[in-house]
Order: sequence, then structure tokens, then C-alpha cells
Amino acid sequence: MLAYLGSGPYCYSNALAMVLGSEAPSPAVIETLTGSPFGVQLVGGTLPLFDPYGWDPDRGLDAAVGLLGWSCERSDGGTWEQALARLRAACVRGPVLAGPLDMCLLPYQTAIPATGGESGASGEGGEDVTDHYVVVLDAADATVLLHDPQGHPYATLPTAAFLASWQAKTVGYVSSPYVLRTGFVRERDVTEAEALRRSLPGAVRWLAGREDLPVPAGTLGGAAAVEALAAQVRRGLSPGVRSLLQVFGVRVGARRLSDAAVCLASLGLPEPAAVAADQARILGSLQHPLVIGDDQAVEAGLRQLAPTYERLREALQDTHQGSRV
Repeated sequence: MLAYLGSGPYCYSNALAMVLGSEAPSPAVIETLTGSPFGVQLVGGTLPLFDPYGWDPDRGLDAAVGLLGWSCERSDGGTWEQALARLRAACVRGPVLAGPLDMCLLPYQTAIPATGGESGASGEGGEDVTDHYVVVLDAADATVLLHDPQGHPYATLPTAAFLASWQAKTVGYVSSPYVLRTGFVRERDVTEAEALRRSLPGAVRWLAGREDLPVPAGTLGGAAAVEALAAQVRRGLSPGVRSLLQVFGVRVGARRLSDAAVCLASLGLPEPAAVAADQARILGSLQHPLVIGDDQAVEAGLRQLAPTYERLREALQDTHQGSRV
């Protein structure tokens, strides 16, 4: 199975790999440990995201850090003056993982489509999907220095502009602004294989559809989400949703599934690996039809994709029950 290597919107996984340094696994392993490949959701019944029902990057980062045997300090909230003081104190100790940010408010970015941020889109209800994560290296009164995994090492910007972005007003999954993680400590040695194996029961729970997490009214998960998206395609996609799928959704969704397939294969789990690889191929094949407007092909591909999430759950569940995890 050939692993994909290349560019793509993996900001939080790349950012975590940076702060963990030489002891970090690959971003592909980190992304799989966050749980993001194991599901799909239609937020509010309109906004398609190829990650599990109720999942978000903030939750995924916590899961990956713990599975890898690390701990860190997460803090948020306060006034902008308090947040800047926290950030400056944290930078004295080492690089800081900051986010979510509003990517549209990072003024050095030149590759953001007019409709949104990293995902480059908004939903039918107008909600922007612009969350982003960076590694802050230094924070002074006038300037912030950071590594932006979206192609900008050692980027600088005015501190006021960074704080405006870091407030993350458009990001609905965090209840407080100015989220940062610092003080990363390796508490126990965990191999990549061990971390991946320990993550699989969580992957099964994501695929089954967790009901213990808050979601906006009307949100769908799994096959129901994909079938509802296919129905949207048949009726005619809104410009925002089409842009989301073109610029972000298909790219990141196919890459997550491809990385998960490689990780599962590395554990000697051929059945779930084959299902995830099939999902990646189906989803990735939708990019060209979306761009050229062949909605009949998009709808057909989505309907082919819909039952595969339950297929992946069953394959992982069977593996777990067979004591091979």
C-alpha cells in the first residue's frame, strides 16, 4: 500500500509534530490518532466534514497527545492582555501550539480563497470554516514570530493581528478564545504501533456514532450524513458547500483515510486497512467531478461511499473482538 506524501491541510497534526520535535511520529500517525479518519458528519444538516460525528480538532489533539504518552498544559480565555501574557510566558519555555485561530485574519496568508480560510468555504448558513493551528516561537509587544504549517516558516505579523486571529470568533467548537498548549512532557515511552493499537477501540466508538458529545441541531453522522449530502448534490450545492468540498473537504478526507489505511496495514490488519483504502479512493475520485461540475458523478460516488463507514466499523470491531488489537 503506497502512502501519500505531499501538501495538504494537516495544520494541527503538523503543528503537534513540530512541538514534539525529534520524538514525534509522522503527521500521518498523529492524524490517525486524533480519530479524524473514522467517520463523517453533516453539521447542522448542511456542512459536510469528513471527520466523525461530534469530533473536532481540539478534542482530537488531546487524544493524540495522551495516546503517544505525552502530557501538556492547555489554557484558554481571559482578556487579550492576559492571553498575550500567557503566550509570552509560555514562549520562554519553548514553542507553543496555538489554536484554533481564524485563518482569514492572518494577514501574511496569500493563498486563502475569498470564501474562507484553510478550508476556503462557508456553510449554507454562512458559518465560516476557517480554523487553523500554528506554532508560536516568540511573542513581543509589537510582533509575533511563528511557524505556520500552511507553508509559512518563520512568519511574522503584528501582535494585534495575531490576537485578533487567535480569538477565533468564527470557530464554533471552542467555548473560550486564546487556546494554547505548552509544557509538553513525555511521561512514558510509547511506540507508534502501541499508540495506534490503543486508539482502535476509540475509532470503533467514533464510527458507531457517539451520542455523548454536543452537536448543532440537525447534525447527521455516518451513512445518513453521506446520503443527505448526496441529496444536496442532486438538488444543487450552494457555492459555499461546493467550495468547501473542492478546497478542503475531499482533500483532507481522502488523505486522512489513506493515512489510516497505511497505519492499519502496519499493524497487520488487512481487512480494515482495505476498507479505509477503498474509502480514500472513492472520496479522492470526487475532486475532479466537483471542480468540473459533474454532479451526477459526485452523487454516485457519495452513494458508493455511504455504506463503507459501517463496513469499516464492522471490520475494526471484528478485529478487536478477535483479540488481534
